[in-house]
Amino acid sequence: MIELEDVSHSYGGGELLSGISLKLEPGSFHFLTGPSGAGKSTLLKLCYAELTPSRGRVRLFGAELGGMDRDAVARTRRRIGVVHQDCQFLDHLPLSENISLPLLAAGRDVAAEAGNLKELMAWVGLEAQAGSLPPQLSGGERQRAALARAVIMAPDVILADEPTGNVDWEMSLRILQLLIELNRMGKAILVATHDLNLIRAAKAHVAARVLRIKGRQLLLAGADL
Repeated sequence: MIELEDVSHSYGGGELLSGISLKLEPGSFHFLTGPSGAGKSTLLKLCYAELTPSRGRVRLFGAELGGMDRDAVARTRRRIGVVHQDCQFLDHLPLSENISLPLLAAGRDVAAEAGNLKELMAWVGLEAQAGSLPPQLSGGERQRAALARAVIMAPDVILADEPTGNVDWEMSLRILQLLIELNRMGKAILVATHDLNLIRAAKAHVAARVLRIKGRQLLLAGADL
């Protein structure tokens, strides 16, 4: 569904990523590791066309990124859910409206989706917080809200950038379980993380590939978990 072929990306006059090739197939689960500053967030941004490569080819659901106009990229991005490392919300809107913003941006009838929204918020354990404002939420609640917002458009791919970076271990496991459930629905999952314990915790639940960025290259860090 998302394919990078011999992709490189330069930043500030230097090459950050070089010769990256990656395929995210339906139902696949990948962890992306590497030290801070190695380019994990940059690689995710290349996957959802926030950045364009300085060299190489990116294909999104069979279409060449280089041949897509802005509208086509926007339509394609609706099939990709992104959980950002620093999840931002509109503090003056209740949580339910924050989560439904992608529907509004896509021109969907938000009122008609009320049942789906309620079901989604219950799935992430936030039904009781529907009317709460973002500043009233804990770190774990914010991360689960970010995941709900990322999947409300029923994307085929979920990209998560350090989704457990600011929560305790118990909440990390809860977020991991939600991602595993999405994967079992056939979604492709790519999680950037520095938490090797999180990867080990996934061992009994999902067949994942562990990738590592090292020396600007993307390497297979080990056998299937």
